[in-house]
Amino acid sequence: MAGVIGTLSTPRVLRLAGPPDVRVVMATLGLACCALEVESAVRMGLLLEDDRELAEADRTVLLVAGTVTDALVPAVRAVLAELPADTMVVSFGACAGTGGPYWDAPTVTKGVDQVVAVARYVPGCPPRPDALVAGLQSLLVSGGGGS
Repeated sequence: MAGVIGTLSTPRVLRLAGPPDVRVVMATLGLACCALEVESAVRMGLLLEDDRELAEADRTVLLVAGTVTDALVPAVRAVLAELPADTMVVSFGACAGTGGPYWDAPTVTKGVDQVVAVARYVPGCPPRPDALVAGLQSLLVSGGGGS
């Protein structure tokens, strides 16, 4: 998984501190303040680092946290192309979901779902770390799809 992922995000295997006991490869496109909330979830112990190899994970999730600009669209697509075909995309925060307060800027994509299929939306500006965990639990229990 070199290439684009190596320059934008170092994928890591995390697992939820509570059920379901699923290891998730999380490649985070941390583009703004929402990325701090993702890291807070790790520091608070809501998401735990897992020392297993990336290939041993049960699921792969691409977490898009922050504003996606038109210039970043090729990078988002490239990161997703480097991940397994069954990767689920989570839109984390108002900026990733709709463009947030920047929605009317001519260079802002009006949500990552304009670029890739999104399996789950976690709303908020920024969403709290526990909202991320709840969104991941919901996604993993349901097997994807929906919002």
